[in-house]
Amino acid sequence: MELKDIKGDEVLDARGLSCPMPLLKTKKVLKNLQSGQVLEVLGTDPGSKNDIPAFCEKNNHEFLGYEEDPAGHTRYLIKVG
Repeated sequence: MELKDIKGDEVLDARGLSCPMPLLKTKKVLKNLQSGQVLEVLGTDPGSKNDIPAFCEKNNHEFLGYEEDPAGHTRYLIKVG
């Protein structure tokens, strides 16, 4: 299955926010999700490409990947551990 085919159970719109806000908001939303659910994060901060995968690795969440959206933002997919 391709990333574009995966729909998040929850969507966090962090576009326009700069570091560290996208990651802080991601952490907050993940606390409210159940294991196995998918969080879709929309962001424009380039630092998130490193921050989000590193956070997932440290916190036992599965980073499914990211893709550049034609609309000018990045879409990240995280499966809750």
